[in-house]
Amino acid sequence: MTTASVPATGTSKARVGVQRFGTFLSGMIMPNIPALIAWGIFTAFFIAVGWTPVPALATLVGPFIHYLLPILIAYTGGNIIYGVRGGVVASIGTFGAIAGSDYLIAQINADLPADNQLGQVHMFIGAMIMAPICAYSMRWLDGLWEGKIKAGFEMLVNMFSAGIWGFVLAIIGFYPIAWVVNGIMQVLSNAVDWLVSMNLLPLTSIIIEPAKVFFLNNAINHGVLTPLGIQESADTGSSILFLLEANPGPGVGLLLAFTFFGIGAARASAPGAAVIQFFGGIHEVYFPYALMKPMLILALIAGGMTGVTTNMLLGGALRAPAAPGSIFAVIAQVANNSYVAVLLSVVLAATVTFLISWVILRASRKRDLEAMAATDDAFGAAITQTAAAKGKTSAALDGLRSGAATSADGGIEPATMTEREIKNIVFACDAGMGSSAMGASVLRNKIKKAGIEDVTVTNKAIAALDASADLVITQNQLTDRARQKTPGSVHVSVDNFMNSPRYDEVVDLVRAQHEDGTA
Repeated sequence: MTTASVPATGTSKARVGVQRFGTFLSGMIMPNIPALIAWGIFTAFFIAVGWTPVPALATLVGPFIHYLLPILIAYTGGNIIYGVRGGVVASIGTFGAIAGSDYLIAQINADLPADNQLGQVHMFIGAMIMAPICAYSMRWLDGLWEGKIKAGFEMLVNMFSAGIWGFVLAIIGFYPIAWVVNGIMQVLSNAVDWLVSMNLLPLTSIIIEPAKVFFLNNAINHGVLTPLGIQESADTGSSILFLLEANPGPGVGLLLAFTFFGIGAARASAPGAAVIQFFGGIHEVYFPYALMKPMLILALIAGGMTGVTTNMLLGGALRAPAAPGSIFAVIAQVANNSYVAVLLSVVLAATVTFLISWVILRASRKRDLEAMAATDDAFGAAITQTAAAKGKTSAALDGLRSGAATSADGGIEPATMTEREIKNIVFACDAGMGSSAMGASVLRNKIKKAGIEDVTVTNKAIAALDASADLVITQNQLTDRARQKTPGSVHVSVDNFMNSPRYDEVVDLVRAQHEDGTA
């Protein structure tokens, strides 16, 4: 049984669609970030302009980025869709795209002078295209003869069908896909070059910062910025594009403004959120603070533009993606001679966001205090309703003094509180790693302190949710997508994974089931 939901409007459907697309891209890229970091370390140490040049070991850098990373991404994407079988055929198809791109570049360079020849195009976007094509088509083909194979011939058919279809997909990757991706990369590269030449790159913050707040950043970051940044870094040793989205300055500036000038629960939780965002790299913790007062997105945009401008003027860049977006990850990937520029970009981005946020928060302080008082009254009524539905009072519910507990805001509906036995609680976010892991840890500790056993609390990507989840907790911007994946689960929305009153409701619900003998 799920919580009630308002029918999605056209705008929200579009947002959910972009989020789902971004989640799929993130699902392919994020598990392979360790490989990108390893490549960045090889680059930092062993290339000719690295810290400790070693020509022999530097020969690993090219094949690493040109073959290994795209094939890892393709395998991961195919595996998400159709398991190992999907991953294998996706890898075969992507290798065809890599070879096709190299052949195309060689044909073009044959007619160009030696000093004007094109470099290799690395098939990151090609892998993201080939993975779903290969995996979905393999699954469709398997469905055609499912249940029709004579006993004893299953392995023969499975092996040869995947091999033959992989052969076909490699040819498709070699010709149309490689040519299309090379064209896409050329257009995107030209667009970035134009923005840089016209000193307009800071304007990208107008898109990136609002997209982050509404959980739409993965489509931009993993779909465009990371592939282009890796391409540029392979050619020049570093790229400013890795800093457009990962700079922790705007987020920590916003949270510091709430720390000093916020009110209520937002002010109380902001210092902890700032530590997690800046040092832990989990940017999602500041999104709810911006959504509380959308005008603050202007402060984030201004901070983001400040950071990009600083890096443009002073040459700040990273060798590889900083993931998660922690200040430690950023420092670890800073290119040689760029430390001052990158660190200054973080400080200035935080400062500008802090100052503008301060002005906005101070201007609306009186109105916010009045609104908070009204919200507290409404929440008290919701607590009473929940306790009445349970038939008894609860210290946990009585202690809640922030947030909203109505089903429209994503709380646990009183009518559904005891309809499903809660054994498996799952926190879900885009990648299933950062913010959801943090939230799962917080709730796990609460359940342990309450003396409740035989209840598991785990974290997953939304795309990996299944019917085994009895209760799913997501940030409110992502709940619609989670409901679509597991309509039979109880769904709880929270504003902030770090500190939400919903956690006490969940603990109270599980405790009540144990006391009633239903668990």
